[in-house]
Amino acid sequence: MRLSTKDINRAVATLATGGIVVMPTDTVYGILGSALDPKVVARIYRLRHRNPKKPMIVLIANPMDIRRFEITLNAHVQQAFRKYWPGKVSMVLPMKHREVGKDKFKYLHRGSKSIAFRMPRPLWLRRLLRETGPLVAPSANPKGKPAAKTIREARRSFGAGVDYYLDGGRRAGKPSLIIDLQEKIPVVLRK
Repeated sequence: MRLSTKDINRAVATLATGGIVVMPTDTVYGILGSALDPKVVARIYRLRHRNPKKPMIVLIANPMDIRRFEITLNAHVQQAFRKYWPGKVSMVLPMKHREVGKDKFKYLHRGSKSIAFRMPRPLWLRRLLRETGPLVAPSANPKGKPAAKTIREARRSFGAGVDYYLDGGRRAGKPSLIIDLQEKIPVVLRK
């Protein structure tokens, strides 16, 4: 897959100003927006008709980005980072306990007190993430529909609700493996 520098720069500019972009990820086409902006996250939930109790995966450029999200990091989590990242594995990590009313990431964890993160393998995507910061990245499809394999399919679903569409050709990837690392023994949530 070849993406032009011009297209990537336009996606970065759109994301950096609070916009939403449909573009290829390391797995499938995703609908991406800033994970640090509650309004952007809410907009993606509305566009996808996503279950409001279901958290989204956050793409990061490197494991250090996780520190921005009040996540508990321990030895077994860091060992999993070394084993699975970069790659097509999303890891559900527990959040630090906070006082009631001090939970600034509730818009992301949706009451689960955990967030799933993935550090993708493609260098171009990690470079983009270094410029934009962490991004929520659910697949580009409304609830109950299959993930878009082309930009045309994504446009039919979201139309003008998305600020920029970056065409990466036909994508036939599969969603990421999801592993829950909230306990010492990892649990596979999605193969």
